[in-house]
Amino acid sequence: MPRSTIGNARKLRPPETSATSQHPGDLASMTRYACFDRQQIALADLAERGHDLHAADCKPLDARFEPYRHPEFADLVDRLVRARRERRPVILMMGAHAIKLGLSRYLVDLIERDLVTHVATNGAGIIHDFELAAGGGTSEDVSKWIARGQFGLWQQTSRLNDVVLQAANRREGLGEAAGRTIEEKQFPFRHLSIAAAGWRHGVPVTSHVGIGSDIIHSHPNCDGAALGAASYTDFLIFAHSVSGLEGGVFLNVGSAVTGPEVYLKALSMARNVAHQRGQRIADITTGVFDLVDLPSSFRQGPPGKDHPLYYYRPWKTILVRTVADGGQSYYFSGDLRSTLPTLWHNLTQAARRARAA
Repeated sequence: MPRSTIGNARKLRPPETSATSQHPGDLASMTRYACFDRQQIALADLAERGHDLHAADCKPLDARFEPYRHPEFADLVDRLVRARRERRPVILMMGAHAIKLGLSRYLVDLIERDLVTHVATNGAGIIHDFELAAGGGTSEDVSKWIARGQFGLWQQTSRLNDVVLQAANRREGLGEAAGRTIEEKQFPFRHLSIAAAGWRHGVPVTSHVGIGSDIIHSHPNCDGAALGAASYTDFLIFAHSVSGLEGGVFLNVGSAVTGPEVYLKALSMARNVAHQRGQRIADITTGVFDLVDLPSSFRQGPPGKDHPLYYYRPWKTILVRTVADGGQSYYFSGDLRSTLPTLWHNLTQAARRARAA
């Protein structure tokens, strides 16, 4: 960087902000660098944006779908049924894609049937869930709105930042606070909300946020400290669920980075405490649902570091490393619009048969 440019950057340092600033994230700090002034951002009405997914696009449970076929699928379903029969946890970590594909009802139903005991997602997942419950639609045309400098900058979605602040003040998790708010405020499409279903049934729904990765982080009312506090509470809730995973199942649905990384750290924490108590967390079943093609020999481990797939985290973390001491892993490659409804259909049918036996 030229010397003159460095000098100009230092001149751009913002003046100190009054301690009465509305948002703690805007308070003056000791940084020597200029910070972006979020108060200049103009939020537009969500009605102007439109939605790529509407409530009417969310698939009903009896919708026709292309069945997914895999020789090991029934094995995973059997393990899921056995885990719930023995009151062991079934944790489902997901990206936001399942919501954007209109698959929310399947996840809500699994919560209501007590076939899933914890749902975890990233920051985008809780945003799409919140928008869908509040206004009957979510997702936007990114190419259109980023060109106009309006991507993600919508007034109604900014309401979720107020929920985050309340969550931090109440020492709640972000997912918990979102579900509680959707239920208490009687959002018109709350029946499509995974977070609200979790709140109603006492099933943790946690949101694991990367600062700067979600649209609400751009809004003037975003409080970074509150966001960190609420999402960290969710991480501790998630780690507690993982601590009971012996004999249970961990499913990773369409999350290439957040799911594997959060699971890895939580499992290390849980095993650390278990080892001190002379216990083990080793008998774990893991299942990954994604689009990446893996060889049938995936359980032997990923290729070397000179191959791009070495860095595909679900493979080395969920399918190999964390089940190396006695667990079993499964991988299913396919469109979530086929794999997730097939999982729901087969699991609910198998659970019904098990109860009747």
